[in-house]
Amino acid sequence: MSGLSIALDEIMDGVREHFASKNAARERALPLCRESIRCSANAIRAVHRNDFETARRLAGESGARVAAAADALASHPDVRYAGFVHDAEKEFAEASITLALVAGEPLPSPADLHVEMPAYLNGMGEAVGELRRHLLDTLRGGDVARCEEWLLAMDEMYAVLVTVDYPDAMTGGLRRTTDAVRGILEKTRGDLTLSVQQRRLEQRLDDFGTRLPG
Repeated sequence: MSGLSIALDEIMDGVREHFASKNAARERALPLCRESIRCSANAIRAVHRNDFETARRLAGESGARVAAAADALASHPDVRYAGFVHDAEKEFAEASITLALVAGEPLPSPADLHVEMPAYLNGMGEAVGELRRHLLDTLRGGDVARCEEWLLAMDEMYAVLVTVDYPDAMTGGLRRTTDAVRGILEKTRGDLTLSVQQRRLEQRLDDFGTRLPG
């Protein structure tokens, strides 16, 4: 065997070991991220049912799984930041922020959730959509004052997100998320305004009816 062959064999042994380790870490992390996303989605469903105890449990499970995925990829940052961990962190942030806002709890920070800032900000943007859903559910119940609180929260989050004016490569595509938030906010404001006006008109008609002679 030539010296070149020996050298190539040694190099390739190291290459194979490197990629085998990287692939094994990826195979550990992927299912954890999928499970995390599933737990986050179920946590949000529980929030909309006002089942906050279940939502907290599921959000905790989501966070534990995405943290384990990140730990598994700690030695492989190229895979860690390939996208699927970001997606799981984003969904976890969305569930946690939605839960906090609807349940009236303190807003968690990126440090509280142990997620990267781009994932946190995009999760906040998607939480606005969940707040719209909760607002509409509340509006059907007639609690306009509470709806106005949700709208204010949505407006405040948009006002924060729009100030993060950095390249998409740094923010995980936040500009696109923020544009979607603006559309959701405008539509929700219109829905709430229309509902309030309709209720006022109905009240005036009722008042007018009671003043008519019998």
